This record gives sequence, structure tokens and C-alpha cells, in this order.
Amino acid sequence: MAKKQKKTQAGGTPATVALTRAGTPFTVHSYDHDPAHPSYGQEAAEAMGVSPDRVFKTLVADVDGELTVAVVPVAGTLNLKALATAVGGKRATMADPAAAERTTGYVRGGISPLGQRKQLRTVLDDSADGHPTICVSAGRRGLEVELAPADLTALTGAVLAPIGRE
Repeated sequence: MAKKQKKTQAGGTPATVALTRAGTPFTVHSYDHDPAHPSYGQEAAEAMGVSPDRVFKTLVADVDGELTVAVVPVAGTLNLKALATAVGGKRATMADPAAAERTTGYVRGGISPLGQRKQLRTVLDDSADGHPTICVSAGRRGLEVELAPADLTALTGAVLAPIGRE
């Protein structure tokens, strides 16, 4: 069962600290992570009782040699060609997980688009604009933050583009 709480003070993960410092309104959702679940994102949606089209996963890809963050609904997949196009690149592949973890400062399944060790260029699937709020990883497995898509875009400098597919 997901626990819901308002976050009003500094502390927690680098993602929640970044949100608090920016004065951005957000809600933290926590749940007991099951290591046996086949999908981190689907598990989050189920545990929080939120539609999978409002829960977004953070993926790290290599676009022409530069690590790039893609934020797409957990209900779908990332279109690598569309991601490359969105940032003016030619070719995208999924990044090496160890490189993604090392660069962002987060572990796989808990990578947040917020509060990264090195802020990577970010692309948010444009379907996010169809929701008043979306959920993204708060920086560890079993912890999500809910915020307005416009706030996520502003804090990460994200580009909105159609990079997800069902």
C-alpha cells in the first residue's frame, strides 16, 4: 500500500531536496518495493493506485555519444529514433546501466530526472502535458514524486517531444 505525504522540508533524496530548494509544490509517494516485480514503473503505478499513463519512467540513453535522459510513461516504451531527433541527434541507444548510475548518482530503477549528480539533457514525452500532475522517481526504488509536468520541464530544462510509444 502506498503512503502519501506532503514534503515541506529539506532532506530525503537529491530529487526531493532539489524540489524543496526550488520551492516547487510536490507530493511524495512511498511504497514497499518488491525486488521480484518485473517492472519498476508498473509496480509504482500499481502500488500507488495511479494510472500507468501518469507514472513516468526515467531512462538514460546515449545520443551520438552524449548521455540523455528520456522520461516516458511506464505504460509504453521509448522510441529511440524520436529521442535522437528531439535533441538534434542522429542515433540513440540505451546507455550502459553502470554509466547511467555513475553519471546520475542514482541506482537503476530509482533514477530520477531531478537532482542528478550531473544534470543531463532531458526530454519529456509530450503526453505528460495531458495531465495536471505526473509521477516520476524520487531517487530510489519505492519512492515517487508527483508534480506538475510544467514544473518538471522547468527544473530539468526538458524538451517536450513525442518520444514514447504504446
